[in-house]
Amino acid sequence: MIRYLKHSEIDFQRWDNCIANSINEYIYAYSWYLNIVAGEWDALVEDDYQRVFPLTFRKKWKIHYLYQPVFTQQLGLFNRQLQGNEHLDAFIQTIPLQFKRIEINLNKYNQPKQQAGLKSNRNIELNLAVPYSQLQQKYSTNLKRNLKKAEKENLQWIENVRPEEVIELFKKNKGAQLEVYSTEDYQRLGRLIYHAIHLGQGMAVGVTQSTNEPLAGAFILRDKTRYIFLFSGLSMQGKDAGAMPYLIDQFLRRVAGQTMIFDFEGSNNNELARFYQGFGAQEINYYSLQLNRMNPVFDTAFKLYRRFKTL
Repeated sequence: MIRYLKHSEIDFQRWDNCIANSINEYIYAYSWYLNIVAGEWDALVEDDYQRVFPLTFRKKWKIHYLYQPVFTQQLGLFNRQLQGNEHLDAFIQTIPLQFKRIEINLNKYNQPKQQAGLKSNRNIELNLAVPYSQLQQKYSTNLKRNLKKAEKENLQWIENVRPEEVIELFKKNKGAQLEVYSTEDYQRLGRLIYHAIHLGQGMAVGVTQSTNEPLAGAFILRDKTRYIFLFSGLSMQGKDAGAMPYLIDQFLRRVAGQTMIFDFEGSNNNELARFYQGFGAQEINYYSLQLNRMNPVFDTAFKLYRRFKTL
């Protein structure tokens, strides 16, 4: 039986045990991760935590709606049994009616039978279970050219970069152009990476030249099956020097041969996807679930609010 549990009713030890032993484990779904990235979250739980489905929500004008938390690409149904995907539609139908809008991402293992309200997204993944020499053979011509350029710049790989340095690299460069993250988002990111490092499931790495200031930096998460390229920053000087291709290549040198996936965590952006695929990575698809249960008047007001909020 599928039960709806409020946050205070969730047994987090059983929850995390389910995620850890699920066939589709993702670090995003652990309770500590959700507690950092999501302001509020409840859950759907089947039987004795055999299958679980997080419900990350917000409230506006007393309207509850499900959303995808920042720095959390894929959630959805997690299950210990291979047959769990057959139960996916039952979980979706059990989402309480109090949630008037649903805009969440399922994980790549979730294949709904229903077709309404689904949008396909693109992720890029690289299988690491081969020696580095074999990975390198699949690099694109353009990537090889950029790496040769980077070699001439005398770049240096850095471990244990301060998370604040990576965040500032992004904020001063790409972040200043896009303005995609709020002050609260950056604060959540800082707490997230520090906690992941504390647990031994995250690292902050970078690339520098002659000074101690990084030209490029990245946060990389690790769960049982994958490294996740969660967040990165790049200065203009670093871009000219090929620092980001160099950073990723240096990391791949260190982890090649492991039975793991390097998850680039994107992208629906064609230019970024081509860059990631230049490392020999493959396109993987996952679904977004988008359902509207609101009456027309409230729906129009809600859309206007969302529109002006992003301006």
